[in-house]
Amino acid sequence: MTGGTVLEQITITYRNFNTGELLPVYIDVYDHSLSRKWLHSLNTLLQSNYQLEKNYCFMGWLANDRNGEHILNEVNRCIQGINASNLDYTIDDYFTLANTITDQPVGDRTVGRNLIHDRMNNLHRYFEDLQGVSGAISHHSEHADSETKWYIRQLNLLCHEFESWALSYRKQIEAPEWTCPSQLMCWLNAPRFLLDEQDHEHFGIDTLDRSLGAVYVGVNKAVGKHHWEVFHDEGRDSRIDELTTSTLRSQTEAAGDFDIEWGRSTPNRPQHLAEFKQWLVDNNFDPDDPALTIGHPQVGQVDLIKSFGTDKPSMVWSKLENYLDVYSIETSNARAIYNYHWSDPYFQQTQIDIIRG
Repeated sequence: MTGGTVLEQITITYRNFNTGELLPVYIDVYDHSLSRKWLHSLNTLLQSNYQLEKNYCFMGWLANDRNGEHILNEVNRCIQGINASNLDYTIDDYFTLANTITDQPVGDRTVGRNLIHDRMNNLHRYFEDLQGVSGAISHHSEHADSETKWYIRQLNLLCHEFESWALSYRKQIEAPEWTCPSQLMCWLNAPRFLLDEQDHEHFGIDTLDRSLGAVYVGVNKAVGKHHWEVFHDEGRDSRIDELTTSTLRSQTEAAGDFDIEWGRSTPNRPQHLAEFKQWLVDNNFDPDDPALTIGHPQVGQVDLIKSFGTDKPSMVWSKLENYLDVYSIETSNARAIYNYHWSDPYFQQTQIDIIRG
């Protein structure tokens, strides 16, 4: 879904963390059933001052201090924390750029800087083993203390963050104009709402295409990967009973979380979509079933001209890459200020304290 009646305009104010300079960006919220539920949930997050996860926010930005080496160092630190805990689970693995990125061909990719997908699939599997899924939480998670739960949660976040960085890192030498920066706005312990049949109308294979400045309901709140991710990560010949990742789930819940696509509008190749549809059929799914919740339900659109004075991707990137820190969000009903940063020495402990409750 794109376009339509505008429900309201909200403002995100970005900050240059080094200089303190601010940049307002304006989002038009569409008026439909899912966007109204989402906006209500967002207002709850702002009014109740939930903590924004700034360590998992700007994805695929090569100008970000959270580069590939930093992300993998964080992965190893979290693995070390899990291995040092009292859980009966040990991860015998260590991640480096050398064993996760290769200049050798991977699949149909012949240009260098290729992600070794099995490495990320294994990392995600560690997370799934330790966390479980909504409605069936792992006994490891149930017995973990708050600090260990924080480490477990980071494995999932860092896995997706590294995949996004790696894609932009490869595109930098393959096709710089097609780097894929995005923004994921997630709050700790965000309350969820259930999706219903009316909400399913805003999903579908045709919504897999993403466009510059589009705002989407946040990633799946039930632990696991969705069909499109599995198709990409494990291959067109994969079968769901043979996956490295153990949980393939439709989206049943959502929250006030949201994503902003900052990459160039990316229509998928018809052949690629046809292969995905065939993969669904081969795995006994109906590609036209809205309950599969495939795709990205759009709830709004950045007003690019008002915010940046241009709708040219390269010019938007050159502006926004200097402001990779969210300072505040304001709607017609609420405003929240986030005057902290992921690099603050107390940031991890603050999140652990919130998890502890």
